[in-house]
Amino acid sequence: MNFSFVKEWLRQILIAGIIRLFVSAKIKKSKTGIMVPSCYNNSASQLKRSAFLAILLLFTLISVTSAQKKVREETPPLRERMFFGGTLGLQFGTYTNINVTPIVGLWVRPRIAIAAGPHYSYYKDPYYETSTYGGNGYVQFVPIRDINNAIPIGLHMGIFIHLEDELLSLESAVWDPQNPNNRFTVNTLLGGFGISQQLGARSALNLMFLWTLTDSGYALYNNPEIRISFNF
Repeated sequence: MNFSFVKEWLRQILIAGIIRLFVSAKIKKSKTGIMVPSCYNNSASQLKRSAFLAILLLFTLISVTSAQKKVREETPPLRERMFFGGTLGLQFGTYTNINVTPIVGLWVRPRIAIAAGPHYSYYKDPYYETSTYGGNGYVQFVPIRDINNAIPIGLHMGIFIHLEDELLSLESAVWDPQNPNNRFTVNTLLGGFGISQQLGARSALNLMFLWTLTDSGYALYNNPEIRISFNF
């Protein structure tokens, strides 16, 4: 049976759900009392649970309808091992939050990938307005490329381990008024795991759960930090 139509339909629903999740993002207070963006605060817990369960359900449905592909053993050429992607977050209204993090990466080994890219975010509310920029790099190791090979339950999703280093430039007036400089940098190491679902020959949807391994003293991340990204 050809499931291409069903897979495409589910993919469109999934993308629409992710966009709705980011557009519905709220804010929370940091430990220092500064308002910072977050789409996983207490006031939005019901929305978060519903959206998160919907994403997991769609991951499962897409996986069930995906045919298991034979893994090619020989080393592909460089252009086939390169990939692009990243994350995009948009929220407009009383609270404006724009987050853009594109990446370019390379599969150095069949189970090991490295990637890097710039980061930019803009945040504005009735009290604060600030821009954050910087860059990040990460390495991923894929211990399980197809869950169904380990546990034959019909789910064709991969599991990967993720380690990321992120360097951001923050505005002192918003994040640290005592700092005499206009801006200062914060370096954070994050680690965790994720699941990856193939959407096509070269495209994939990733759901990651990351924890901060170093404490900068600023409320930049949730623990865990839940991210959704695309690769193609």
